[in-house]
Amino acid sequence: MPRNARRAQLLEAALDVFVAQGYHAAAMDDIADRAGVSKPVLYQHFPGKLDLYLALLDTACDQVVEGVRQALASTTDNKERVAATTEAFYAYVANPGGAFRLVFESDLTSEPAVRQRVDRVTLACADAIAEVIADDTGFPPAASQLLAVALVGMSQVSARFWLSADGNIPQAQATELISSLAWRGIRGFPRLD
Repeated sequence: MPRNARRAQLLEAALDVFVAQGYHAAAMDDIADRAGVSKPVLYQHFPGKLDLYLALLDTACDQVVEGVRQALASTTDNKERVAATTEAFYAYVANPGGAFRLVFESDLTSEPAVRQRVDRVTLACADAIAEVIADDTGFPPAASQLLAVALVGMSQVSARFWLSADGNIPQAQATELISSLAWRGIRGFPRLD
């Protein structure tokens, strides 16, 4: 199997194991078994369990940030931007692969390399949103950033809560509720037009 294809196979197997067991309970043996390879093959691609976890985490973090950036770029209508950004978080959390657990529910956040990546998600998403807020309102960077972090937190925490509530509210309805709440708050800050 080509090296890139093997790496993708190993990452997919590792995601399954880490999501199901968490970092501490997962073993390289479990990951190798899931991938159908020997442990030495796994170690040829990843020197250790933390390296493997960080590779997965990098991909998972990039997916969240890219989803938010795409949502912001999808329209110039701010009400629609709020809805699209909220939907980006809900869609990410609802993804059946469970990669969101690595980003938002990691049992390894005391590890500095993991903490840095997890924090990067919030900050990168907030930076993108803060730029829109600052452009629209003329608020200084610190105020725009604070509002953006609040919006990110609202979407991220509510999406995780929604998922844990066993689907009592359909995803589209949950997204609409939260984006309406966010829009009612953020629209109170007038545009500079």
